[in-house]
Amino acid sequence: MSIETMSPLSRWVYALKISSWPKLLVPFLLGQGLGASAVGELSGWGLLTGLGFTVGLLVFIVLLNDWADQEVDRIKRDMFPDGCSPKTIPDGILAANDLLLAAMAFGALALGFASLGDFLHNRPYLVPAGLLCLLIFVAYSLPPLRLNYRGGGEFLEMLGVGLALPLFNSYAQSGQWLSSAAGQILPAFLLLSLASAVASGLSDEESDRRGGKHTLVLRFGNPAARKLIELLASGAIVLWLIAALIGTVEIPRWLFLFNAALGGWYWREMHRISSAAVTNAFPAQGQYKSALHRAIWLPVTIFAIYLLLRAGWGG
Repeated sequence: MSIETMSPLSRWVYALKISSWPKLLVPFLLGQGLGASAVGELSGWGLLTGLGFTVGLLVFIVLLNDWADQEVDRIKRDMFPDGCSPKTIPDGILAANDLLLAAMAFGALALGFASLGDFLHNRPYLVPAGLLCLLIFVAYSLPPLRLNYRGGGEFLEMLGVGLALPLFNSYAQSGQWLSSAAGQILPAFLLLSLASAVASGLSDEESDRRGGKHTLVLRFGNPAARKLIELLASGAIVLWLIAALIGTVEIPRWLFLFNAALGGWYWREMHRISSAAVTNAFPAQGQYKSALHRAIWLPVTIFAIYLLLRAGWGG
């Protein structure tokens, strides 16, 4: 890619990292499905509110993280000029101030959609819940907490992606936070969200160390981190199977069994690649994380779409 020939639009598209968007769009779908399932009907306004908020939050997070991590990104580019993709600020794709202003604008847009949801269908806790979602990710990247640097960033990401965003969307859709379906799916999704957060640190191990970050990969090392990721993913599969054994009228057992089998298939692929995903083995790490993401996103998306379709058809 020639940065010099990139148009302004292509520079912004590159900075938005659209390939990473399922990380938040999947919990959006899950929360919407849980909310629709709780009341037995699908609200178009609830869907619009949740989507607008989630996309605003997504862009806010992507741009804010690039702004906050610009020094570590510069270190990585210096260490591995041919081993990683160009970085938005260090490679001059966009200016740091432009990224920060755009991040703030999209954060405000996200809260605007939360306010719209309250106005349209009386969701009085939607704005505070939306503000909490933004603050979780501010605490991840920015002082004074900056937990992505001080340690604990993975657990904060788990709470934001695995719990706060699905619950926001459930409430936006239905006015309810929790349901029996949420109790069956969210524990497994929390484990998977933590696995994904830990995996994010694999490809940045040495640059994070030099840049002063404190991640679980740095604390325990690459081999132990991969074992933890696979343990968390297998734990989620076990929870799917337990949900299938318990069974409810609300969610058919075959869906849990199907998703456990699908997650298990990609877990095998991830485990097969694992021994090659060592420190600085960037292509193997990319394949490893891709298999993990499929083990997360496909089962959860299927689960969410089933709930949405059933509610849309009247239960």
